[in-house]
Amino acid sequence: MDPMESIKQTYFQECEELLLAMEEGLIAMENGEADGEMINAVFRAVHSIKGGGGAFGFEALVAFAHLFETVLDHVRSGKLEADAGVVKALLRAGDILADHVAAAREGRTLDKGHDSAVMEELAQLAGEDLPEAGPAPADFDDLDFAPVPVMFADEPAAPATGTGWRIRFAPHTSLYAHANEPLLILRELKTLGALTVSADLSHLPELAAMDADAAYLAWDIELEGDAPREKVEEAFEFVTGDCDLEITTRGSAPPSLDLQDIEITQEPAGLQPIAEPAAALKPAEPTKPAAAAPPAKAEPAVKPTIRVDLDKVDRLVNLVGELVITQAMLAQRVFDGDNHAANSVDSSLAELEHLLRELQEGVMAIRTQPVKSVFQRMPRLVRELAAQTGKQVRLVLEGEATEVDKTVIDRLGEPLTHMIRNAIDHGLEGPDGRAAAGKPEEGVVRLSAEHRGGRIVIELSDDGRGINREKVKAKAIEKGLIPPNAVLNDDEIDNLIFLPGFSTASEVSNISGRGVGMDVVRRNVVELGGRVVISSTPGRGSRFTMTLPLTLAVLDGMVVAVGNQTFVLPLTHIVESLQPRAEDVRAFGRDRNLLRMRNSYVPLVRIGELLGVAGFEPNPSKGVVILVESGGAGRLALAVDAILGQRQVVIKSFEGNYHCIEGIAAATILGDGRVALILDVDGLVGRCRSNLQDEMSATEPKATGTAG
Repeated sequence: MDPMESIKQTYFQECEELLLAMEEGLIAMENGEADGEMINAVFRAVHSIKGGGGAFGFEALVAFAHLFETVLDHVRSGKLEADAGVVKALLRAGDILADHVAAAREGRTLDKGHDSAVMEELAQLAGEDLPEAGPAPADFDDLDFAPVPVMFADEPAAPATGTGWRIRFAPHTSLYAHANEPLLILRELKTLGALTVSADLSHLPELAAMDADAAYLAWDIELEGDAPREKVEEAFEFVTGDCDLEITTRGSAPPSLDLQDIEITQEPAGLQPIAEPAAALKPAEPTKPAAAAPPAKAEPAVKPTIRVDLDKVDRLVNLVGELVITQAMLAQRVFDGDNHAANSVDSSLAELEHLLRELQEGVMAIRTQPVKSVFQRMPRLVRELAAQTGKQVRLVLEGEATEVDKTVIDRLGEPLTHMIRNAIDHGLEGPDGRAAAGKPEEGVVRLSAEHRGGRIVIELSDDGRGINREKVKAKAIEKGLIPPNAVLNDDEIDNLIFLPGFSTASEVSNISGRGVGMDVVRRNVVELGGRVVISSTPGRGSRFTMTLPLTLAVLDGMVVAVGNQTFVLPLTHIVESLQPRAEDVRAFGRDRNLLRMRNSYVPLVRIGELLGVAGFEPNPSKGVVILVESGGAGRLALAVDAILGQRQVVIKSFEGNYHCIEGIAAATILGDGRVALILDVDGLVGRCRSNLQDEMSATEPKATGTAG
């Protein structure tokens, strides 16, 4: 990979964190919880994004960020009060800045009208005129890296006129170690007024004695104009501890280098090689691809990475060391073969198993990330939807530090987006409707995450009107999704909104009405090995609960035997297991059974019959029944032949290597080398319902005439 491209990838990765920090600070300002340090953090985030964008020539991004940080500077200095109007403008600016970063990452530019309204608003708040079209002040064309124009002491300098500042800037070695660039500082100063700079080469050693990591150069800077001192100091804000800095009122001008010039006026002997690495820093001109080159699938611009706490890595290193020691002990005991070898080997194997379990947990911990990275995208979505619908909405986030597998996090964004759109568009009433219902005009959408029972539970709730079940059922009948004579309970009606093509919107809009959305939620969640449950109270609101695995790599399961096959049931679905008595199994309908448990009845399903397994035990009282919790149908009793044990298994994608089979979630390889299928409880419920509907369709009499 090209070194410049690698640096650019790092910049975009840092932008993700900076944008999250910015969003967090702006939301704190919106809630009235921000202090001076939080406002400074927002300013630093925007300033850092701007500085990096200037290094890569992202002109539009830099121009917008410059106005943005100017307003933030006025806020932090007290010149501008952070009232509700200012904070809303800053929130909109944060959204546009994120758009600029995304556009730069994808190699495109935003439409001119995309940010014009927000830029005008920022310019009014900053008391500045909008920048004219053309290169931004921080563009590389404005200050070139090489060749460097130098004027030495034997050349007369132009006399200084007017007011301004004289600056002595001598970087320490640590300034470069912290990835700072003096040229970027000079470029920032140039936005404050006419600038001349002279380079102090007096400490530059002979080439043979030069340390490539050391700092030898210093600069004497003359800044004309009436820029305030705090603006000058601000340019050096991030390097104050890494340099010697003197700022005094302007006097006579020293020998200088004029940054407007492009040619070298004199070049001392023996320093020619110095210009070469500087020239390499200049971004390369884009080259046109060969016309005959066939189109190829390009790699993603930025490869996914994970930032890991050092403690987690240290733990893995220690565990690997312990594993090496245990392996050596085990090998020695087997080699010795004394009378106590069997006991020693058993002890070592137990220790090895313990260490491997800890190592596995440590590796999985590296993949875990807080859900904050997903949750922080939602405030912008809520603001946009509130503006489109004319509703007042407040988003409450809880449990942002909850950690989950990064693969799960990467696929959470789309379901959450659809659920929030549904909650605001269909769930919350408008201001008039809420006032008529005796509710505050501002609706509340609450998004939370927590660990519960070895899984992650994400809940999205609103205090809106709830699900209108009569309307939902009527729409489902109108669209032909259910028969007109269908008898459904409340939970079954609620789950109709997950059917493909279902929508209660009267007309298609930018938000909803196309029948796409909630079916995507269920599909994505099921693909992640989770389930969605709805709870709704008319007039009080709805709650959507997503239950997801903490990791997609391993799971704790119960290994069961059914006929000549072995299956694994996820432990998180299991409530209890028992061996029923014959009188507790009751026939129901055609070839259906119910299991009586503590004065209640639970549907009983024979796994062998449902999946077509040869040689299964048909009598549940001679086998074992496992009571499981299903997201869509409550509790279900699964009849198996025997329980073989509980163990942790490695998940192997079944759909990716074969195709989707209803009721089967994945596969795994057991210790004896056999392949066992991992059952999907919700899929088994769906398979039972499909079989029942097929039987009913087969036995339903065909209409031969018109009722009269």
